[in-house]
Amino acid sequence: MVERQRKRGDGAVALAAAATGLLLCATGCAGGGTASDDARAAEDPVEVLHGAAGNLVRAGTSKARTSMEMATGGTRVTIRGEGVYDFADQVGRLKVLLPQDPAGADGHRPITELLAPGALYMKNRGAGVPTDKWVRVDTATLSDGNLVTGGATDPFAAAELLRGARNATYVGRTSVAGTAVRHYRGTADLAVAARDASAGNREALRAAAKGFATARVPFDVYLDDQGRIRKVRHRFSFVNGQQKDTVAVSSTTLLYDFGAAVDVRLPRTKDIFAGRIAG
Repeated sequence: MVERQRKRGDGAVALAAAATGLLLCATGCAGGGTASDDARAAEDPVEVLHGAAGNLVRAGTSKARTSMEMATGGTRVTIRGEGVYDFADQVGRLKVLLPQDPAGADGHRPITELLAPGALYMKNRGAGVPTDKWVRVDTATLSDGNLVTGGATDPFAAAELLRGARNATYVGRTSVAGTAVRHYRGTADLAVAARDASAGNREALRAAAKGFATARVPFDVYLDDQGRIRKVRHRFSFVNGQQKDTVAVSSTTLLYDFGAAVDVRLPRTKDIFAGRIAG
């Protein structure tokens, strides 16, 4: 069980199943120039981005919103999530909302996800799982390293992916949700990110480097003046193990309210479903 609480100032259904079959069923306005703009532009963007994950650890906690858009065969769906994350302990909780079914019905219950180093816990997973039980998934066994499977990219994994930035450019200043930020754009290498990641994400990112259609991941990221990620968007590409179609995935993570109280309690062994998951 992990319990952590901090307070600081500072303010449908699945488009395509990954090879594991576990893929869930499924701004800015330009800011005025400042005296520091020239200095920011002179910094090496790659080095700046390599330090972004560490800045989140120092920030402690935040609230998070996620959006994952998947497209294949002319069909597009979006899965949204919202919750909190503790970057020091690498644990978080998200409520993930599945899209409507093709008929327009919205009968899906939100799925509660607990994120932890090397593991994803899901409640209301459906497919024969009792409502009071959790499903536990070892993220290192997933061909996408759980960058896509849960319908939301783990916020710290999204940050650590930037450790694999091979090229990046400083686009300029803008704002995200009213906060002044610096916009960077580039490409990350999953294999390099796995090599330099924390122990909790290393094996999952290594699996993703092997499982995606390409280990190169384009990204746009927005950092505040403390170097913390306020928004990051990754574009993944993988091959659907069932139909061999290439699936394009755009995953966006928005971080805000740094220092928010976070209390994440991982399930006890007796509360984890041990049976077979249908579908």
